[in-house]
Amino acid sequence: MFQFKQFSVAQDRCAMKVGTDGVLLGAWAPIHNNPFSVLDIGAGTGIIALMLAQRTNAEQIDALEIDEDAYEQAVENFENSPWGDRLFCFHAGLDEFIEEPEDEYDLIVSNPPFYAEDYKTENEQRDLARFQDAMPFEELVEAADLLLSENGIFAVILPYKEEEKFIALAKEFELYPTKITHVKGTPTSEIKRILMAFSRFEIPDIEVDELTIEIDRHIYTPEYIALTKDFYLKM
Repeated sequence: MFQFKQFSVAQDRCAMKVGTDGVLLGAWAPIHNNPFSVLDIGAGTGIIALMLAQRTNAEQIDALEIDEDAYEQAVENFENSPWGDRLFCFHAGLDEFIEEPEDEYDLIVSNPPFYAEDYKTENEQRDLARFQDAMPFEELVEAADLLLSENGIFAVILPYKEEEKFIALAKEFELYPTKITHVKGTPTSEIKRILMAFSRFEIPDIEVDELTIEIDRHIYTPEYIALTKDFYLKM
């Protein structure tokens, strides 16, 4: 059980445990458009949807999860949270979900599986959660284009090396970056992750910044504390 300030997350049945990537995206995703509806693609434990339930007044927060154990765990985490009436999880793959789209969403978030390398472990469930072949970027961007409301925001966290490829792909669907944050573990380490937000409108001045998580082992930077203090118990 992972305890946050306003909710807790059971994760014993999830291949992908609560990690920094999910927490970063949940805390970082832009909400200045006051989203009424939110969609989390590939929910895992449900952590990102839960964080957005805490951060926004969105009345409809949907999550999508293909793995049965993870789906059941997300449902349980939603029901045990203070926002159970606003959170709903679908047990489906993205391809199924977009066949008959019912709703548009003002905010779509995804922490997609991204180990595209030919690297498989013995744990099939964990592989499914981590591998891009379970949800290729093309499918993700196409779904965002299909489901995003006119003034909606699409936010993702990816490996830094995927930045140019993903921006080019989004552009094919007329989705344009509005905000980009490069994330590194320590001041001296390389950039590992990238947080990106897209909208349907091309803007001349994209907001680009950098976030460093730790100064030293378990000594967090003021920026990271500011971003996550509403969630982590010890921040």
